[in-house]
Amino acid sequence: QDKEKLEIRKLNDPPSAETVWDMIKYARNVIEEFRRAKHYKYILCLTLTPLACELLEICELSLDKMGAVFEDSNVYMLHMMYQAMGVCLYVQDWEGALRYGQKIIRPYSKHYPSYSLNVASMWLKLGRLYMALENRTAGVKALKRAIAIMEVAHGKDHPYISEIKKELEDH
Repeated sequence: QDKEKLEIRKLNDPPSAETVWDMIKYARNVIEEFRRAKHYKYILCLTLTPLACELLEICELSLDKMGAVFEDSNVYMLHMMYQAMGVCLYVQDWEGALRYGQKIIRPYSKHYPSYSLNVASMWLKLGRLYMALENRTAGVKALKRAIAIMEVAHGKDHPYISEIKKELEDH
C-alpha cells in the first residue's frame, strides 16, 4: 500500500522526482514544526485562541503547499488534516472539524484494515460532530459504522459499545 499512501497528484505535467522528494522533506519538517509548536503550547501556557489559530494556520498553509503535489490520500496530507481537525475540535469549531474529518475518513478506510480502531475512532468523531451540528441522520449512520467495527475489535459486550449505543438512544 505504500504507493497509495504516498500518492502524487495526477497532473498534465507530473512533478519531477526531485520536486516530490523536496515536498516529502517539507512535509516531514512541517510535521516536526507542528509537534514543537504543540509542545511549546503546554510549556508556555499561552492563551488558547492565538496559538490555536497559529497551529491551524501551519496546517492550512502546509496543506495548500503539499496539495500541489500530493493527493489528499497521501499520508503527509492525512497527518496534517488530522492535526487541523484536532485544532478545530480544541477551539470548538465543529464545522471545521467535520470538514477535515469528512476528507480523512475515505483514505483511512482504504489505508487501514477493515476493523481498524483508527477508522472506528474517526467514524465516532464524525458521528458526534454530525449530532452536535443537528444532522441526526448522518450522525446515526456514522455512529453505527463505528459500532460495527468496534463490535468486531472489542466484542459485542464491551462497555464502550454500550455507552455509544446509549448515546444513540439519547439523541
